[in-house]
Amino acid sequence: MLYQRNRFFGAILTAALVSSAGAQDVKRPDTIGGHPNLNGIWQSISTANWNLEAHSAEALDLFWPMGAIAAIPAGKSYVKGGTIPYLPAALAQRNKNRAGWPMTDPEAKCYMLGVPRVTYHDMPFQIFQGAGDADLLMVYPFAATNRIIYMKDHSEPAVDTWMGKSSGTWEGKVLVVTTVDQNDKTWLDRAGNFHSNQMKVTEKFTLLDATHIQYEATMEDPMTFSKPWTIEMPLYRLIEKDQELLEHKCVPFADKLLYHDLMHLELPRPVSK
Repeated sequence: MLYQRNRFFGAILTAALVSSAGAQDVKRPDTIGGHPNLNGIWQSISTANWNLEAHSAEALDLFWPMGAIAAIPAGKSYVKGGTIPYLPAALAQRNKNRAGWPMTDPEAKCYMLGVPRVTYHDMPFQIFQGAGDADLLMVYPFAATNRIIYMKDHSEPAVDTWMGKSSGTWEGKVLVVTTVDQNDKTWLDRAGNFHSNQMKVTEKFTLLDATHIQYEATMEDPMTFSKPWTIEMPLYRLIEKDQELLEHKCVPFADKLLYHDLMHLELPRPVSK
């Protein structure tokens, strides 16, 4: 455990030192150790976290006092082919998840979002990339999440976890990350799209230029989907002066939802559609 901890903090320190110049755009190098420079703070500007599939704008009737502020924005599909290929029983579960939203969404409970959702969540995230084949680190404000991209240790963990284990390789100029052994408690978006603990996610990070990454993720899960399927979207590097990640310690915001029975609070009832 101590060895792993030292490796973890060593990766943070090394990557932070290497990426500091890139964060300030002072002679930002195009490559690091022969690989594309992915250092920086990145964000998906999309509606993918609301729903990976195409959807219309919709009112949130539970929050009617907020008027037009509380509404789902319309969005296109980020799924190649348009729709997620669910098995029949899994589609029924997706619909059940959707009917209970937002109380049933793990995001509402401040749980770690899992892969790939953590990438296209509403908040930006930061990539720390060291020289050569050093492990990469990705840090996310929501639920104080981070994940190491292991570039050499590709062994599988003993147990499932919220974020699983991410193993990376460079295929030419593309960073390919395979994540396995996630638990089945996370969703893929706010629309109830979900997976089992058998899901394997293969992500591709392709640097298009200094401020754009083309992002792809392919999901394979024979317990939930009839075939593998892929999403794609651009990620944008934030270049505002003094840009930095800001904390979002969401645990206190979830207390009433998690412990409403102990606090003698009654949850609002979802409005059936």
